Amino acid sequence: MEFSADSRDRAEEIIALFESTFGASEGAEEGRLIGTLVKNLLETTKDEDLAVFTAREGGVLAGAIIFSRLAYDEDARIVFLLAPVAVETTRQGQGIGQALLNHGLAAMRDRGADVAITYGDPAYYGKVGFAPIGEDTAAPPHPLQQPEGWLAQNLTTRPLDPLKGRARCVPAFDDPAYW
Repeated sequence: MEFSADSRDRAEEIIALFESTFGASEGAEEGRLIGTLVKNLLETTKDEDLAVFTAREGGVLAGAIIFSRLAYDEDARIVFLLAPVAVETTRQGQGIGQALLNHGLAAMRDRGADVAITYGDPAYYGKVGFAPIGEDTAAPPHPLQQPEGWLAQNLTTRPLDPLKGRARCVPAFDDPAYW
């Protein structure tokens, strides 16, 4: 498995992976929604506010994850939102997602990120260290449709104290449809 943080010149391939993966599991409409989100993340997010990690095997894209900045108005900690995550449908269940998540989290830790937050399945993300949090620990930028999926992981040795202030996500994520 080869991991990369180089997504330049690979946007179409990455968008297609997310659209097909989410389309297969959630339906064509969800696939288009997530494909559009990824396109907007890649095209409109500042480099310092975005990190994309991919996994390839035999030169073929097997998975991709995206981190985008989540800023809190009254908190100096560096926080990133992990979303979305995709593993090619025929490759799911082979450990690719967990390996890619572990790689991405380590890379974000090395880049100085303090906290990673995601919005997804607690059973899946719990395998790589995420734990459920309340909105009192980290306010989401928009009301959550499924609050049980609000998860965080401290990337430092300090305790995860509540994040202070209003949350602001990157513009591509600033749509209640994603929350």
